[in-house]
Amino acid sequence: MSLLEVSISLSFFLGLVFLAYVCILVRGFVKAKPERPGDPGELDWHFVIPCRDEQAVIGGTLAYLESTFPEAHLWVIDDASGDDTAAIVAERAARNPRIHLLERKLPDARKGKGAALNHGYREISRHVGDSELRARTIVVVVDADGRPSANMLELCAGPDAFADQAVGAVQVEVRMVNRDVQRPLPGKGPLANKFAAMLARMQDIEFRGPISAMQIIRRRTGTVNMGGNGQMNRLTALDSIAGETAEPWGNALLEDFELGLRLMLAGWRTAYSRGSWVDQEALWSLPPLVVQRTRWAQGSMQCLRYLPRVWGSPCFSTAGFLEILYFMLRPWVQVVGSIVYVIPLAVFAFNAAAYRDFMAGFLANGGLLLMFAYGVVGIAEFAIWGWFYRSRCEPGVTRRSAVYYGLSVALYSVLNYVIAWRAFGRFVSGRGSWKKTKRNSELAGARAPAVGAVTK
Repeated sequence: MSLLEVSISLSFFLGLVFLAYVCILVRGFVKAKPERPGDPGELDWHFVIPCRDEQAVIGGTLAYLESTFPEAHLWVIDDASGDDTAAIVAERAARNPRIHLLERKLPDARKGKGAALNHGYREISRHVGDSELRARTIVVVVDADGRPSANMLELCAGPDAFADQAVGAVQVEVRMVNRDVQRPLPGKGPLANKFAAMLARMQDIEFRGPISAMQIIRRRTGTVNMGGNGQMNRLTALDSIAGETAEPWGNALLEDFELGLRLMLAGWRTAYSRGSWVDQEALWSLPPLVVQRTRWAQGSMQCLRYLPRVWGSPCFSTAGFLEILYFMLRPWVQVVGSIVYVIPLAVFAFNAAAYRDFMAGFLANGGLLLMFAYGVVGIAEFAIWGWFYRSRCEPGVTRRSAVYYGLSVALYSVLNYVIAWRAFGRFVSGRGSWKKTKRNSELAGARAPAVGAVTK
């Protein structure tokens, strides 16, 4: 077979697989049932907030958590911040004994989020001690700008989550708190503001649409992924994988996914709550977004080393293995896909220029209809999330906006191929440093962080 024939065959096969996957996601998303609530008083809640240079947001986050979850302990891990993060936390800790400041110093600090979380685990472990309290202690990971919904503990204490003793971890839905901001960059022009606002909306649709749908399907396959924000872990589950070094979190750049894998390999179930959520800031600029997503994609590549253990583990069903396999291979498939999709287009463009009469005949005899159908299906696979976003997430969105958002999602998805190549380049070159994503407040001309005191 020629290179063109191979690329066309592969692109057709990958297109069919993705279409089938989208159909499965949509069906699960539409038929998802709400979680049942429980009594949060049956459990002890410890929030862990890793911080590095978070003076712009940490004060508001602590104020929100104090007022919304007054019975919870708040553990702030300052990872050698160069600003006033530690001072802000220390001032609040002096007034509230349930706020704890854990300061990490160089050269031991700034070694990634996993290392900071392991430090928090060890401190909480010492605080709880070797008592029956360990079995009822829940460690909640929240970003420095995180705003968990007020019903989060209630739903996560329910029979679909930690009331089931087999559940070792729960992930809640992630939403973008600044999704409705119209002028995120007041110091810039209308086009820059429209782009920034749309970028934030795309991230909200992404997490509440396809990512949430994936997590709902993973409930059935038993492979719910953990995220970096709104992640909850039973302390005894962390104990089971911590080992002699007392480090339940690994060193992969996608430390949250790696943690979930390790828990599942240890026999724990993971759960997902869509009825509760955590609000966080969406990024208003492409460069920090690309840096963030590159880290995630590279972390997924790093976790490929776990695949033989997942294959041989009795803790995973066939469907569970296939779901994990798909997630791990996705950035690799995107690298391949960016090649096999481009080759037919390039050949077609060349033939259209070099053999105009032949191409005109091809288009007139059904070729144009075939290309149109292929384009419609390829765009619709992504654009459909604009409609579901309106019907299932934001009913106030107009039909026109839903169409606009859907088409934008299709364009936004192209970014994944750029990210996959950047992650691939870093992976093969051995670059594995953990780079913190800059917040909106650090961008020139950006408005203050849009993290309100009340989650709706």
